[in-house]
Amino acid sequence: MPRKKNNLTPQLTDKQNKDAFLSGITAKKLITEPQNSVLCEIATSFDDQFHYLLKTDGDKLEIFYSANVKKVTGYTPAELIKLPSLGREMICEEDLPDVKKKLHKIENGKISNLELLYRYNRKDGKIIWLKEQLKMETVGNQKILKGLVLNVTNFKKSESDYGEIINNLSSEITARDNFLSILSHDLRAPFSSILGFTEILLSETSLSEAERTEYLNYINDSSTNQLQLVNYLLDWSNLQTGRMHMEPHRVQAQGLIFNCISALTGVAMRKNIDIKVNVPDSIFIEADERLMLQVITNLVSNAIKFSEDGKTIRISAERFNNELVEFVISDEGVGIPENYQSRIFKFEKMFSTRGTRGEKGTGLGLSLVKEIVERHKGQIWFYSKEKVGSEFHLTVPSSENTILLVEHNQNDFIQLEKIIRENFPEFKFVGTDNGFEAINVVLKQHPSLIISSHDLPLMNGVQFVKSILRGDKKYYAPIIALVDSADEALLKTYQEIGIKSVLSKPVNIKQFNREVSLALN
Repeated sequence: MPRKKNNLTPQLTDKQNKDAFLSGITAKKLITEPQNSVLCEIATSFDDQFHYLLKTDGDKLEIFYSANVKKVTGYTPAELIKLPSLGREMICEEDLPDVKKKLHKIENGKISNLELLYRYNRKDGKIIWLKEQLKMETVGNQKILKGLVLNVTNFKKSESDYGEIINNLSSEITARDNFLSILSHDLRAPFSSILGFTEILLSETSLSEAERTEYLNYINDSSTNQLQLVNYLLDWSNLQTGRMHMEPHRVQAQGLIFNCISALTGVAMRKNIDIKVNVPDSIFIEADERLMLQVITNLVSNAIKFSEDGKTIRISAERFNNELVEFVISDEGVGIPENYQSRIFKFEKMFSTRGTRGEKGTGLGLSLVKEIVERHKGQIWFYSKEKVGSEFHLTVPSSENTILLVEHNQNDFIQLEKIIRENFPEFKFVGTDNGFEAINVVLKQHPSLIISSHDLPLMNGVQFVKSILRGDKKYYAPIIALVDSADEALLKTYQEIGIKSVLSKPVNIKQFNREVSLALN
């Protein structure tokens, strides 16, 4: 739990101190360990708890703390006794009112036993959970308060983790029920019609060619739709269970859009729909390319599905706050009915509607789209009006155009930096003189291109590249290696780890610029 700036109560006045804890005290004195104290023996045996004893006759207070008090609170007994209310002011502000209320009862004799649970600010600033058990006894004119304090932070954390697990399980059960509902109804039902038409085709010999074609087209459309549904369900299930691992990397937004349009060209042409694209080639996103292609394809496919013949679909993208890229897919279609608008992203029993030519959908596509976008730490929303059209917006993290230069030789560094800045001004330049620092840059900034010298301190170029490629996550950015002497053995080593572009130093400027341009494109 992060420590709040104003998490501690202010210093108490003398009157407040007396009201808060054993009134009428004029002096405090530490006393030695009481004899034959079972609580003390128990407390001393464990590092996560301590025992204390308070005796007062109304004028003075004698105090004992077991040695473990410092291990739990960070304060020594001598430090605690000097605090205004024996460290009670270190209880977190949110918990203090309840603690004071309960302490007031035991101090006034209303109860003799008490249990407290609260958060406490240790001397080192860490916040811990403490469980305190108190017992008040009266012997003559003396009041004796015995207490046992336990550090239960780990238990509270386990409790919190358990609660989170329960909530996750509850969500998974709900999702599973929806999943099974779709499987039992929406996946099964169309097969009755497919089998029915298949049976007719097999048994009826008097069907005309037009009837046979009609039945076969229905079977084909239904089968295609069911295959799409199965794929959606599998992708959704894999995302939920973690079997589908996202592999974000640098993706050109324009190329992503054109790949999507290419796959849908035939569908758009059949309805004479014009798709206009306004996506600069300089925009890159940090995303799993396959999953984002599925997102854009689904949205554009829906736009085509619900557009009349001859209409226009527009796709645009622009940077937003230098951290996000916002995509917009708009159409001039039929729009989304108001009673559907609150449900289109939900994973539930399907309410799929037909397109302008009777096209069928799975009804699951948008729920998967939302899931993928949010997994990319983005957002998706829409505006729609019946008979006017729809406009879908989504954001994904942007990938800054960056060239990383790793070069230890100062003269070479200066020369290469000048070449890069002059010939590639649209790219941000980042430079470092060693592989270890370069690895941090790669992890944080995901550069568009890495240019690394082989001769580096502590780790050479091969070791640097291997450290980047090591692990499950594939690194997609191109890498250019610079070597002082390109002997066959070294070239083979770089080729074996996937680096095909190896240039000799001093670099030929024309060749260098050509290799950089090819790598960036």
